[in-house]
Amino acid sequence: MFIAFVVVAVLLSLLLLGSGGLLLAKEKGVTATMTELGVPLDWFPFLAVAKIAGALGLLAGIFYRPLGGTAAVGVVLYFLGAVVTHLRVKDLKGILIPAVLAAVSMAPLLLGIATW
Repeated sequence: MFIAFVVVAVLLSLLLLGSGGLLLAKEKGVTATMTELGVPLDWFPFLAVAKIAGALGLLAGIFYRPLGGTAAVGVVLYFLGAVVTHLRVKDLKGILIPAVLAAVSMAPLLLGIATW
């Protein structure tokens, strides 16, 4: 079970680091989608840092579980916020990715609890 936790935490961390990097770089596609959702450009650095901190927390959680659990909760809340943002503007077509990521983000939390 611990190996599954490590694999999921590492993979999710890589995804978060890449996504955070795209936000920091204000990649054209990401910027267009986020601005259509009503996310102000000045929030991008904060959101990118939140993703990067979540990734680093998940990785640190491999060695210190309480930090990993806290990071996992933060990542789940981040993606639930993304779901709410899509619902707020009635973007039902775009809600699938953040909803799946919210569900996937629960995996390190549940696996971490199971192997504690």
